[in-house]
Amino acid sequence: MLGIGLPQAEDFSAAKIFACTIFGAIGFAVFIYGKKKALWRPMLIGIALMAYPYFISGTFFLYFIGIVLTAALYFWRE
Repeated sequence: MLGIGLPQAEDFSAAKIFACTIFGAIGFAVFIYGKKKALWRPMLIGIALMAYPYFISGTFFLYFIGIVLTAALYFWRE
């Protein structure tokens, strides 16, 4: 399996928990920032950063997608 799908209980490791926590916190902060400034792009990326770890089970994909979405904040700004 490529690491895409719902995570199982035995799939959790320290690296995955760390990635979920870091990217979720970044997503929450970006969502709040977008909401205060009434900007839809940061709000959408923030929601994506908070939600995607629930659907990705592979550690590599977890970090890859998180880094891509975080980089999108910088390159896809107003």
